[in-house]
Amino acid sequence: MENNPQKSRTNGALLAALIIMTGLAGVSSYLYFDQKKVSENQEVTISERVEELSTTRVKLDSISTALDAKIAEVQKLGGDVTELEKMKVQLEQDKAALRKGNRISLAKYEAKIKQYEAFLVEKDTLIANLQRENVTLASNVKVLDEENTGLKTERQRLADSVTTVVSQNQELSTKVTRAAALKAQNVKVFAVNAKGKVKDDDSYKAKRLDKIKLVYTLLDNPLTKEEPKDVFVRVLDPTGAVVSDMANGSGTFTVDGNETIYTTKQTVNYTNNGQNVELMYTRGIPYKPGKYTVELYSEGFRIGSGEFAVR
Repeated sequence: MENNPQKSRTNGALLAALIIMTGLAGVSSYLYFDQKKVSENQEVTISERVEELSTTRVKLDSISTALDAKIAEVQKLGGDVTELEKMKVQLEQDKAALRKGNRISLAKYEAKIKQYEAFLVEKDTLIANLQRENVTLASNVKVLDEENTGLKTERQRLADSVTTVVSQNQELSTKVTRAAALKAQNVKVFAVNAKGKVKDDDSYKAKRLDKIKLVYTLLDNPLTKEEPKDVFVRVLDPTGAVVSDMANGSGTFTVDGNETIYTTKQTVNYTNNGQNVELMYTRGIPYKPGKYTVELYSEGFRIGSGEFAVR
Protein backbone atom coordinates (compact mmCIF):
# COMPACT_ATOMS: atom_id res chain seq x y z
CA MET A 1 0.00 0.00 0.00
CA GLU A 2 2.91 2.28 0.70
CA ASN A 3 4.07 2.14 -2.95
CA ASN A 4 0.76 3.25 -4.53
CA PRO A 5 1.31 7.03 -4.32
CA GLN A 6 4.67 6.81 -6.04
CA LYS A 7 3.27 4.54 -8.70
CA SER A 8 0.47 6.97 -9.29
CA ARG A 9 2.95 9.80 -9.73
CA THR A 10 4.93 7.73 -12.16
CA ASN A 11 1.88 6.90 -14.20
CA GLY A 12 0.87 10.54 -14.21
CA ALA A 13 4.26 11.58 -15.53
CA LEU A 14 4.09 9.03 -18.30
CA LEU A 15 0.63 10.20 -19.20
CA ALA A 16 1.76 13.80 -19.29
CA ALA A 17 4.73 12.91 -21.46
CA LEU A 18 2.49 10.97 -23.79
CA ILE A 19 0.13 13.92 -24.07
CA ILE A 20 3.00 16.31 -24.80
CA MET A 21 4.45 14.01 -27.46
CA THR A 22 1.07 13.60 -29.01
CA GLY A 23 0.68 17.37 -29.13
CA LEU A 24 4.12 17.85 -30.63
CA ALA A 25 3.38 15.24 -33.25
CA GLY A 26 0.16 17.04 -34.11
CA VAL A 27 1.93 20.38 -34.36
CA SER A 28 4.65 18.88 -36.57
CA SER A 29 2.04 17.26 -38.77
CA TYR A 30 0.19 20.58 -39.09
CA LEU A 31 3.36 22.46 -39.91
CA TYR A 32 4.32 19.83 -42.52
CA PHE A 33 0.99 19.91 -44.27
CA ASP A 34 0.89 23.72 -44.10
CA GLN A 35 4.35 24.02 -45.66
CA LYS A 36 3.38 21.51 -48.34
CA LYS A 37 0.32 23.57 -49.12
CA VAL A 38 2.43 26.74 -49.35
CA SER A 39 4.88 25.02 -51.72
CA GLU A 40 2.06 23.78 -53.89
CA ASN A 41 0.58 27.28 -54.01
CA GLN A 42 3.99 28.73 -54.98
CA GLU A 43 4.37 26.16 -57.77
CA VAL A 44 0.95 27.06 -59.11
CA THR A 45 1.84 30.78 -58.98
CA ILE A 46 5.16 30.24 -60.80
CA SER A 47 3.49 28.04 -63.42
CA GLU A 48 0.80 30.63 -64.00
CA ARG A 49 3.39 33.40 -64.35
CA VAL A 50 5.46 31.38 -66.80
CA GLU A 51 2.34 30.79 -68.86
CA GLU A 52 1.45 34.47 -68.76
CA LEU A 53 4.99 35.46 -69.87
CA SER A 54 4.82 32.95 -72.70
CA THR A 55 1.44 34.28 -73.81
CA THR A 56 2.78 37.85 -73.70
CA ARG A 57 5.80 36.91 -75.83
CA VAL A 58 3.55 35.19 -78.37
CA LYS A 59 1.35 38.29 -78.59
CA LEU A 60 4.37 40.56 -79.06
CA ASP A 61 5.79 38.25 -81.77
CA SER A 62 2.43 38.25 -83.53
CA ILE A 63 2.29 42.05 -83.39
CA SER A 64 5.85 42.21 -84.75
CA THR A 65 4.92 39.99 -87.72
CA ALA A 66 1.84 42.09 -88.46
CA LEU A 67 3.90 45.29 -88.19
CA ASP A 68 6.46 43.98 -90.69
CA ALA A 69 3.67 43.13 -93.11
CA LYS A 70 2.17 46.62 -92.83
CA ILE A 71 5.57 48.28 -93.36
CA ALA A 72 6.03 46.26 -96.55
CA GLU A 73 2.49 47.06 -97.75
CA VAL A 74 2.83 50.81 -97.11
CA GLN A 75 6.20 50.86 -98.91
CA LYS A 76 4.63 49.03 -101.84
CA LEU A 77 1.84 51.61 -101.99
CA GLY A 78 4.33 54.48 -101.81
CA GLY A 79 3.34 55.67 -98.32
CA ASP A 80 5.45 57.04 -95.46
CA VAL A 81 6.72 54.28 -93.12
CA THR A 82 8.57 56.52 -90.65
CA GLU A 83 6.01 56.13 -87.88
CA LEU A 84 5.72 52.39 -88.48
CA GLU A 85 9.48 51.94 -88.26
CA LYS A 86 9.64 53.92 -85.00
CA MET A 87 6.95 51.65 -83.55
CA LYS A 88 8.94 48.64 -84.74
CA VAL A 89 12.01 49.82 -82.80
CA GLN A 90 9.92 50.35 -79.64
CA LEU A 91 8.38 46.89 -80.02
CA GLU A 92 11.78 45.21 -80.30
CA GLN A 93 12.92 47.03 -77.15
CA ASP A 94 9.86 45.79 -75.24
CA LYS A 95 10.48 42.23 -76.43
CA ALA A 96 14.11 42.40 -75.29
CA ALA A 97 13.08 43.76 -71.87
CA LEU A 98 10.55 40.97 -71.52
CA ARG A 99 13.23 38.36 -72.16
CA LYS A 100 15.72 39.83 -69.65
CA GLY A 101 13.53 41.29 -66.91
CA ASN A 102 12.88 39.59 -63.54
CA ARG A 103 10.43 42.03 -62.07
CA ILE A 104 8.07 42.55 -64.97
CA SER A 105 4.63 44.05 -64.75
CA LEU A 106 2.53 41.90 -67.04
CA ALA A 107 -0.32 44.35 -66.59
CA LYS A 108 1.94 47.02 -68.07
CA TYR A 109 2.71 44.77 -71.05
CA GLU A 110 -0.98 44.04 -71.53
CA ALA A 111 -1.57 47.78 -71.77
CA LYS A 112 1.26 48.10 -74.32
CA ILE A 113 -0.14 45.22 -76.34
CA LYS A 114 -3.49 47.00 -76.52
CA GLN A 115 -1.69 50.17 -77.70
CA TYR A 116 0.16 48.21 -80.39
CA GLU A 117 -3.07 46.55 -81.54
CA ALA A 118 -4.82 49.92 -81.70
CA PHE A 119 -1.87 51.27 -83.72
CA LEU A 120 -2.15 48.39 -86.19
CA VAL A 121 -5.85 49.01 -86.62
CA GLU A 122 -5.11 52.68 -87.31
CA LYS A 123 -2.54 51.71 -89.95
CA ASP A 124 -5.08 49.38 -91.55
CA THR A 125 -7.13 52.50 -92.24
CA LEU A 126 -4.05 54.22 -93.67
CA ILE A 127 -3.35 51.27 -95.96
CA ALA A 128 -6.97 51.18 -97.13
CA ASN A 129 -6.76 54.90 -98.00
CA LEU A 130 -3.48 54.37 -99.86
CA GLN A 131 -5.01 51.49 -101.81
CA ARG A 132 -7.96 53.66 -102.87
CA GLU A 133 -5.59 56.47 -103.84
CA ASN A 134 -3.49 54.06 -105.89
CA VAL A 135 -6.58 52.72 -107.66
CA THR A 136 -7.63 56.29 -108.46
CA LEU A 137 -4.10 57.15 -109.58
CA ALA A 138 -3.92 54.06 -111.78
CA SER A 139 -7.26 55.00 -113.33
CA ASN A 140 -6.04 58.55 -113.97
CA VAL A 141 -2.79 57.23 -115.46
CA LYS A 142 -4.79 54.94 -117.75
CA VAL A 143 -6.91 57.88 -118.89
CA LEU A 144 -3.78 59.97 -119.45
CA ASP A 145 -2.16 57.14 -121.37
CA GLU A 146 -5.22 56.85 -123.58
CA GLU A 147 -5.24 60.61 -124.11
CA ASN A 148 -1.51 60.55 -124.79
CA THR A 149 -1.98 57.72 -127.27
CA GLY A 150 -4.69 59.73 -128.95
CA LEU A 151 -2.44 62.79 -129.06
CA LYS A 152 0.41 60.72 -130.49
CA THR A 153 -1.91 59.32 -133.12
CA GLU A 154 -3.17 62.79 -133.99
CA ARG A 155 0.38 64.15 -133.99
CA GLN A 156 1.47 61.33 -136.29
CA ARG A 157 -1.51 61.99 -138.54
CA LEU A 158 -0.62 65.67 -138.68
CA ALA A 159 3.03 64.80 -139.27
CA ASP A 160 2.03 62.47 -142.09
CA SER A 161 -0.18 65.20 -143.51
CA VAL A 162 2.66 67.73 -143.26
CA THR A 163 5.03 65.22 -144.87
CA THR A 164 2.53 64.64 -147.64
CA VAL A 165 2.06 68.38 -148.17
CA VAL A 166 5.81 68.98 -148.13
CA SER A 167 6.32 66.13 -150.58
CA GLN A 168 3.58 67.49 -152.81
CA ASN A 169 5.04 70.97 -152.57
CA GLN A 170 8.48 69.65 -153.39
CA GLU A 171 7.07 67.72 -156.29
CA LEU A 172 5.18 70.77 -157.48
CA SER A 173 8.24 72.93 -156.97
CA THR A 174 10.32 70.46 -158.95
CA LYS A 175 7.73 70.46 -161.74
CA VAL A 176 7.63 74.25 -161.77
CA THR A 177 11.41 74.44 -161.72
CA ARG A 178 11.68 71.85 -164.45
CA ALA A 179 9.06 73.67 -166.48
CA ALA A 180 11.05 76.87 -166.05
CA ALA A 181 14.32 75.25 -167.10
CA LEU A 182 16.08 76.20 -170.28
CA LYS A 183 15.48 74.05 -173.35
CA ALA A 184 18.14 73.75 -176.03
CA GLN A 185 17.30 72.58 -179.56
CA ASN A 186 19.17 72.10 -182.79
CA VAL A 187 22.38 71.24 -180.97
CA LYS A 188 25.12 70.95 -183.60
CA VAL A 189 28.86 70.36 -183.35
CA PHE A 190 31.27 71.69 -185.99
CA ALA A 191 34.96 70.99 -186.45
CA VAL A 192 37.39 73.92 -186.45
CA ASN A 193 40.91 73.41 -187.79
CA ALA A 194 44.07 75.21 -186.77
CA LYS A 195 43.42 77.93 -189.33
CA GLY A 196 39.98 78.65 -187.86
CA LYS A 197 38.05 77.10 -190.76
CA VAL A 198 34.72 75.61 -189.72
CA LYS A 199 33.61 72.35 -191.29
CA ASP A 200 30.17 70.76 -191.08
CA ASP A 201 30.28 67.04 -191.81
CA ASP A 202 29.02 63.66 -190.57
CA SER A 203 32.47 62.93 -189.17
CA TYR A 204 35.77 64.73 -188.81
CA LYS A 205 39.35 63.65 -189.23
CA ALA A 206 41.16 63.67 -185.89
CA LYS A 207 44.27 65.39 -187.28
CA ARG A 208 42.15 68.25 -188.60
CA LEU A 209 40.09 68.64 -185.38
CA ASP A 210 41.79 71.35 -183.34
CA LYS A 211 38.60 72.79 -181.78
CA ILE A 212 34.90 72.08 -181.73
CA LYS A 213 32.25 74.70 -182.19
CA LEU A 214 28.94 74.09 -180.41
CA VAL A 215 25.83 75.82 -181.71
CA TYR A 216 22.31 75.54 -180.21
CA THR A 217 19.05 77.46 -179.83
CA LEU A 218 17.44 78.36 -176.48
CA LEU A 219 13.65 78.14 -176.84
CA ASP A 220 11.25 80.76 -175.58
CA ASN A 221 9.78 79.97 -172.13
CA PRO A 222 7.59 82.48 -170.28
CA LEU A 223 8.31 80.63 -166.98
CA THR A 224 12.06 81.14 -167.31
CA LYS A 225 13.57 84.27 -165.82
CA GLU A 226 15.45 86.53 -168.18
CA GLU A 227 18.82 86.52 -166.44
CA PRO A 228 22.34 85.17 -166.89
CA LYS A 229 22.29 81.34 -166.94
CA ASP A 230 25.25 79.00 -166.48
CA VAL A 231 25.28 76.26 -169.13
CA PHE A 232 27.52 73.24 -168.42
CA VAL A 233 28.77 71.18 -171.36
CA ARG A 234 29.76 67.51 -171.03
CA VAL A 235 31.59 65.91 -173.94
CA LEU A 236 31.58 62.10 -173.65
CA ASP A 237 34.16 60.06 -175.61
CA PRO A 238 33.32 56.73 -177.31
CA THR A 239 33.84 54.86 -174.01
CA GLY A 240 31.43 57.16 -172.11
CA ALA A 241 34.19 58.96 -170.20
CA VAL A 242 33.95 62.74 -169.81
CA VAL A 243 36.47 64.71 -171.84
CA SER A 244 37.97 67.07 -169.28
CA ASP A 245 41.02 69.13 -168.43
CA MET A 246 40.89 70.82 -165.03
CA ALA A 247 43.64 73.19 -166.13
CA ASN A 248 41.63 74.17 -169.19
CA GLY A 249 38.22 75.13 -167.76
CA SER A 250 36.79 71.76 -166.66
CA GLY A 251 35.27 71.27 -163.19
CA THR A 252 32.33 69.74 -161.30
CA PHE A 253 28.66 70.62 -160.78
CA THR A 254 25.64 68.93 -159.18
CA VAL A 255 22.95 66.97 -161.00
CA ASP A 256 20.19 65.19 -159.05
CA GLY A 257 22.23 65.54 -155.87
CA ASN A 258 25.33 63.97 -157.43
CA GLU A 259 28.60 65.72 -158.17
CA THR A 260 29.37 65.45 -161.88
CA ILE A 261 32.34 66.45 -164.03
CA TYR A 262 31.79 68.88 -166.86
CA THR A 263 34.02 69.58 -169.85
CA THR A 264 33.45 73.32 -170.09
CA LYS A 265 30.84 75.90 -169.23
CA GLN A 266 29.61 79.29 -170.38
CA THR A 267 27.31 81.98 -169.00
CA VAL A 268 24.44 82.89 -171.31
CA ASN A 269 22.38 86.05 -170.85
CA TYR A 270 18.96 84.53 -171.47
CA THR A 271 16.61 86.91 -173.35
CA ASN A 272 13.63 84.59 -173.98
CA ASN A 273 13.50 85.27 -177.68
CA GLY A 274 14.69 82.02 -179.30
CA GLN A 275 18.31 83.16 -179.23
CA ASN A 276 21.12 81.19 -180.83
CA VAL A 277 24.17 80.41 -178.72
CA GLU A 278 27.69 79.49 -179.79
CA LEU A 279 30.53 77.96 -177.78
CA MET A 280 34.10 77.20 -178.82
CA TYR A 281 36.03 74.47 -176.99
CA THR A 282 39.72 73.71 -177.42
CA ARG A 283 41.16 70.43 -176.23
CA GLY A 284 44.87 70.12 -175.57
CA ILE A 285 45.19 66.56 -176.92
CA PRO A 286 43.90 64.86 -180.09
CA TYR A 287 40.48 63.16 -180.16
CA LYS A 288 40.29 59.40 -180.46
CA PRO A 289 38.28 57.99 -183.36
CA GLY A 290 34.67 57.15 -182.56
CA LYS A 291 31.32 58.65 -181.73
CA TYR A 292 31.14 61.51 -179.21
CA THR A 293 28.11 62.80 -177.33
CA VAL A 294 27.58 66.37 -176.15
CA GLU A 295 25.21 67.05 -173.21
CA LEU A 296 24.02 70.49 -172.06
CA TYR A 297 22.92 71.19 -168.44
CA SER A 298 21.57 74.25 -166.67
CA GLU A 299 20.17 74.75 -163.13
CA GLY A 300 20.51 71.03 -162.42
CA PHE A 301 18.58 69.84 -165.50
CA ARG A 302 19.68 68.37 -168.79
CA ILE A 303 18.45 70.83 -171.39
CA GLY A 304 19.68 69.29 -174.65
CA SER A 305 22.21 67.07 -176.41
CA GLY A 306 24.03 66.50 -179.68
CA GLU A 307 26.77 64.32 -181.13
CA PHE A 308 29.66 64.18 -183.55
CA ALA A 309 32.03 61.54 -184.91
CA VAL A 310 35.82 61.40 -185.35
CA ARG A 311 37.56 59.12 -187.87
